Amino acid sequence: MCGIVGRVDLRGIDQPATAPGLRRALDRLSRRGPDGNGTWSDSRCMFGHTRLAIIDLSDAARQPMVRDGLTITFNGEIYNY
Repeated sequence: MCGIVGRVDLRGIDQPATAPGLRRALDRLSRRGPDGNGTWSDSRCMFGHTRLAIIDLSDAARQPMVRDGLTITFNGEIYNY
């Protein structure tokens, strides 16, 4: 099972995704996803994700995932991929 942490502030986030608070939260979730972690942020939102690699062990399955201007992070598997 993976670990997910995030923050949304419509007024604007004053710290980037590398902020110490997000890093501390990911460190606390490391037992839920020991196979890697990642972060993403823009001016209003930040995501952090710890990964437990089960099916797709490649770097293509790293999260948060960004494509066509959209970003997602989730817990689970995509079936019928």
